[in-house]
Amino acid sequence: MAVIVELDVMLARRKMSVGDFANAVGITPANVAVLKNGRARAIRFGTLDSICRVLDCQPADILRWTADPPA
Repeated sequence: MAVIVELDVMLARRKMSVGDFANAVGITPANVAVLKNGRARAIRFGTLDSICRVLDCQPADILRWTADPPA
């Protein structure tokens, strides 16, 4: 199972920089990079709520699930 974070797509659509986004959400630019690069192992609902509020989107607009390839 893989959950893909497509935060960079939404930032591009909103023409928002990582720095501006991080300040608006209340997280560090380093944590934004962790989310964008797919290295995040978890996200707090409060943070997800802030992200969706700042980007005016739904969680499904930034999170996508893909199945693992068969073994």
